[in-house]
Amino acid sequence: MPSAPLPQAAPEAGPDVVSLGCRLNIAESETIRALVAGRDMVVVNSCAVTNAAVKATRVAIRRARRDRPSAQIVVTGCAAQIDPASFAAMSEVDRVIGNADKLLPSAWQSEAAVLVSDVMTVRETAPHLAASFSAHARAFVEVQNGCDHRCTFCAIPFGRGASRSVPAGAVVDRIAGLVDAGHSEIVLTGVDLTSYGPDLPGAPTLGHLVERILTHVPALRRLRLSSLDGIEIDDRLFAVLTGDARIMPHVHLSLQAGDDMILKRMKRRHSRAESVDLVQRLKAARPDIAIGADLIAGFPTEDDAMFANTLALIDDCMIVHPHIFPYSPRAGTPAARMPQVEPGIRRQRATLLREAGEAARAKWLRGLVGTTQDLLVERPGDRGHIGNFAEVVLDETAIPGEIVRVRITGATGDRLSATRDNT
Repeated sequence: MPSAPLPQAAPEAGPDVVSLGCRLNIAESETIRALVAGRDMVVVNSCAVTNAAVKATRVAIRRARRDRPSAQIVVTGCAAQIDPASFAAMSEVDRVIGNADKLLPSAWQSEAAVLVSDVMTVRETAPHLAASFSAHARAFVEVQNGCDHRCTFCAIPFGRGASRSVPAGAVVDRIAGLVDAGHSEIVLTGVDLTSYGPDLPGAPTLGHLVERILTHVPALRRLRLSSLDGIEIDDRLFAVLTGDARIMPHVHLSLQAGDDMILKRMKRRHSRAESVDLVQRLKAARPDIAIGADLIAGFPTEDDAMFANTLALIDDCMIVHPHIFPYSPRAGTPAARMPQVEPGIRRQRATLLREAGEAARAKWLRGLVGTTQDLLVERPGDRGHIGNFAEVVLDETAIPGEIVRVRITGATGDRLSATRDNT
């Protein structure tokens, strides 16, 4: 779950929500925005996936105080949940609210300086779903939260709690309402999305949920899934990913590494061969599908040969949407106690991974020139993403939220250019 680019707090009075991290945070920020409507407040919805993400949270807090000196500054999200005391100690911060409380109206009515409940005891998710996604062309819908796995590098389970799922009926109703409100694309989000369902009656899977959405919301034009754990993509989910045109041809996999020993030390549940095989089967069944992946450089004990296996995974898995992170030790995690790779080597390896990913992406983008695609127009109205999540700049202004047929005319840097296809 990568850290998002850091937005700036708006200088005008009224609430602003600064969302860092994963798509789930974006979805939850919309609920928070509705809960704090009308207040002179900046809410920083934090991320804790890496030390860099925590640092970015602190930068966002200081920027918010500088830009909005009279506003109340409230910090919530994973970083606040895991280490509330450190944020409460910041002179810029007025209140700290934990993940278990941030979607509850009562938390925002309270005056407690620190309100952080035990997230490990929470057994429900999405008690309040966002009322509006008017600022986004696509809408993000939380269907799962928390994680029952314990990867040795990850502190997120301690920020999000145990895995829990939203009943399918509530998800379908929510999506139907968003489609009626004019949203053409829905993104399903979760901390560990592919673990959806075993806590619900009948133990449905993510594949069951997607089938139900497609059946009961026939007006939905585009459905996209956020990060998936490849080892949990069963036959049913594979079939809908590759067999229904309304599912976008874009799969982002939580791979993390391409060496079996490192994967074992990470306590991941897949092997390198299983990742490569999954991608080959996906591409064989749906050739236009684009692969994204999270990869960590410089995990403890990683030597040159182990890193070479991860570097080769860029080509072996045809990764064109790479999210690369140098390993960042998180206090209290098993990996932080393992023999560490020197920070300079971590950064160097991350650079090599990014360069390989950029080369693979550039080649892929060039291969799209001359094709026709459906573009979801986003703000400011001349750019957006096509189904495989390539970014496209249109040569004219269109209505945000509109899906237009375009012809790809060029590839520059990490995006495509296009003109409207009127044929």
